[in-house]
Amino acid sequence: MLTATVLSCNSPKTSPAIPADKAVEAKVESVLSKMTLEEKAGQLVQLNISTLEDETHEAIDPAKLDKIIGEYKVGSILNVMHDAAHSREHTAAMVRQIQEKSMEAIGIPCIYGLDMIHGASYINEGSLYPQEINLGATFNRRFARQMGAAMAYETRAAQVPWVFSPVMDLGRDPRWPRIWESFGEDPYLQAEMAREETLALQGSDPNHIDLEHVAVSIKHFMGYGVPASGKDRTPAYIAENDLREKFFAPFLECFRAGALTAMVNSASINGIPTHANALLLTGWVKEQLGWDGMLVTDWADIDNLYVRDHVAADKKEAVAMGINAGIDMIMDPYDPECCTAIIELVKEGRISEERLDDAVRRVLRLKVRLGLFDHPLWEEHAYPRFAAPEYARESYEAALESEVLLKNNGILPLPEHKKIFVTGPNANSLRALNGGWSYRWQGAADEYVPQYNTIVEALKARFPYVTYEPGVVYDEAPMAWEKEDATGIAKAVAAARGADVIVACVGENSYCETPGNMDDLNLSAGQKKLVRELSALGKPIVLVLNEGRPRLIGDIEPLAAAVVDVMLPSNYGADALAALLSGDENFSGKLPFTYSKHINALHTYDYKVSEHRETMEGSYNYDAVMDVQWPFGFGLSYTTFAYSNLQVSASEFKEGDVLEVSVDVTNTGKRAGKEAVLLYSSDLVASLIPDVKRLRGFDKVALEPGETKCVRFELPASALAFVGADGRWRLEAGDFRISCGGLGVMVRCTETKVWDTPNR
Repeated sequence: MLTATVLSCNSPKTSPAIPADKAVEAKVESVLSKMTLEEKAGQLVQLNISTLEDETHEAIDPAKLDKIIGEYKVGSILNVMHDAAHSREHTAAMVRQIQEKSMEAIGIPCIYGLDMIHGASYINEGSLYPQEINLGATFNRRFARQMGAAMAYETRAAQVPWVFSPVMDLGRDPRWPRIWESFGEDPYLQAEMAREETLALQGSDPNHIDLEHVAVSIKHFMGYGVPASGKDRTPAYIAENDLREKFFAPFLECFRAGALTAMVNSASINGIPTHANALLLTGWVKEQLGWDGMLVTDWADIDNLYVRDHVAADKKEAVAMGINAGIDMIMDPYDPECCTAIIELVKEGRISEERLDDAVRRVLRLKVRLGLFDHPLWEEHAYPRFAAPEYARESYEAALESEVLLKNNGILPLPEHKKIFVTGPNANSLRALNGGWSYRWQGAADEYVPQYNTIVEALKARFPYVTYEPGVVYDEAPMAWEKEDATGIAKAVAAARGADVIVACVGENSYCETPGNMDDLNLSAGQKKLVRELSALGKPIVLVLNEGRPRLIGDIEPLAAAVVDVMLPSNYGADALAALLSGDENFSGKLPFTYSKHINALHTYDYKVSEHRETMEGSYNYDAVMDVQWPFGFGLSYTTFAYSNLQVSASEFKEGDVLEVSVDVTNTGKRAGKEAVLLYSSDLVASLIPDVKRLRGFDKVALEPGETKCVRFELPASALAFVGADGRWRLEAGDFRISCGGLGVMVRCTETKVWDTPNR
């Protein structure tokens, strides 16, 4: 239970996360002063486009438009028709029709939002980038910036000014089906990449967003990614200090970077549904940060307060509970009667006029900042860089730097003359390479973009001797992602007999959200059987993992001569893989998560020191070995790197100091390569059991053979603080170890500092 004594809504405020703009506020107040109660209620509701569709599901029904916009005065619409990507022209025409009606009927622009997760993923011709989990694996902020900029530009080109992105849920439980939507398990990595994407999407001035940028909805606030059951949208139980120190960190970084909206976690934390958690929504975000942006629910989650969570008796009570907790816009996708409920609740005094006006101000402020009052519509053809070659190049380069070489006994790179046999259910699937939120909710790339290469197609384009037999095939029904047919294994084994090397492409088909729930993290039985029977041929196997989360492969990994995890590299991922397997390019990706080995030993890299014993010291002699398949930050290359000369600018420090850390990195091999340089800290003694280590910095450097570069980091002393048992940030006097590339330097904090404010 979150305790008000530790985490008070009345905690001291900081400077506003987004500085107020007088002109923006004047416009908001001018519009608000003229609005009726019905118009105010409508602004707080967002409906799915299905409420406006005609019987073809391809066009808007004018009568429904009159009802939803004219009668109910709904202020926002989301999603795509018939759960399918459309052309830019179709999307723009649809939004234009809605916007014209909104301006005519109420004089307030409608705001349209789309789930653009890894590029303009709901526009047919839009540019897709690797999923966020891949961008995390690059440890290269440049790709988050590039994806954000392209996503903003191409989404605006379709008349849409708002995207539900980036995702910054910490992917700390590999069972959770949305791991791949995040940048990984680490708070610092997540915060850095999400901030860069946010700035690229919105631009440098959140009060004045131009026609090449969009508003973000950072999500899902917060603690969504660690459900106790591992299943989507189920309860999480998170220690208060971890919630503040780790799970809040990426959101805090993006609020401070100017994020205009945030979407709320669908589930609950410590028994409190997040949509009803006034302490988090109003206290942590609006009061403590002085944030004047807008909080929007996730899909139908106000209903869940009474249908699922049983903290409200009915719909009206749920609406009151959510709005009073701090919700500003209700994504009630099917029912405009939510507007009626708000009106009744205000008249009954169950929602105060003050809270109503505060929520409406936040919605209007978003629309003013986006320029929608001045430009409710714009010229969608004035976007010459739509689907530009530069975006394709960036997507390919991101895929190259994200695919991770996990094992190589010398079989890679593959020689040109080798006879290559390709198999597995992921070998000939663009859907699997893209993952969910790709043209359709559950992913359906093959039918939309046949011009891109699957893995087998890319390998055939690169190597002269490639044959293919799937062995195992997926059921391609959207909700049957885990079903497969393994009756072709014998045929695949027979076809592999004439090959020199086998490339087995295994993993998962695309899925998203609750349909991706599963009961066994092990790779499917059919795929494991395929690998085992192929291994009996005695030929080297290159295991290619194409998956949204680390499926357990500990029993078949020894059968492989090499292992590559491509995760979800999107439309150019197969071309990148072919270039990497051939040696035309070099691997540089590193795991942004811990790859677990055992179903009952799911760890993160920043475990508590008490969870692992390297010796038999202590009162109990038990086995607590961190036995993982591959650790966070692991990744091989075709060259080798050596670290030396790790230096810290001071051996002693105190709060307010900034430690300057430098390390020399040398390419000691014979090939050019890129190295992700990861900086860690370890607090050796603390008032709470410390984490074994924490990521504090990262950079990516390119090195020619024999070349050395000095990599420098600035490490604020405050970054070494943690949240104590009393809920307050504290930097404690004592020893710390700063480590990088296997090297370590000891430094000492000379005095203890405890923060009175809730955030450092």
